[in-house]
Amino acid sequence: MTNFQLHTEETAPADAKPMLANSKAAFGFIPGLHAVMAEAPGLLEAYQRVHELFSNSSFDADELTVVWQTVNVENECHYCVPAHTGIAKSMSVDDAITDALRNGTPLPNAHLEALRTFTLQVVRQRGVLSPEEVQAFLDAGFTKRQVLEVVLGYSQKIMSNYTNHLAETPVDSVFEKFAWSADEKAA
Repeated sequence: MTNFQLHTEETAPADAKPMLANSKAAFGFIPGLHAVMAEAPGLLEAYQRVHELFSNSSFDADELTVVWQTVNVENECHYCVPAHTGIAKSMSVDDAITDALRNGTPLPNAHLEALRTFTLQVVRQRGVLSPEEVQAFLDAGFTKRQVLEVVLGYSQKIMSNYTNHLAETPVDSVFEKFAWSADEKAA
């Protein structure tokens, strides 16, 4: 195992220090993911910016959560699933949505299920979808803009999921109560 440093505002490379200060201001602490990413300031900057862009997309809180957690669960991210469980709670997302995403069971409505299906198709098929698959997403009430915003959300999650796999980022204490493992997914 390669040990990655969990940087603080004191130990981080100079270019990452202001970004860690922003993380601390936003969350009240420096999330472990950000502490690891600080090693490569460009990655941390890109992640924070893409997070901001996706958070401000046309998706509502439930839909953001569906995209984030669908990718997190598909990529079996031990860090992001619990973190986004806590984030979903802070965004007042219904626990039924979060539980279905974590467990791989049906979502409470067809609209959100269509979003999960489409997100999984984007991930599993590397963006190579048939016109019928894209049309099914549009027929579920989504827009062409949202087709591309799923790509934006997936881009954010690639940065975080892969960083956490490589660094074995420890789950932050505030999210430990939401611990998750791939074994929880429905067969």
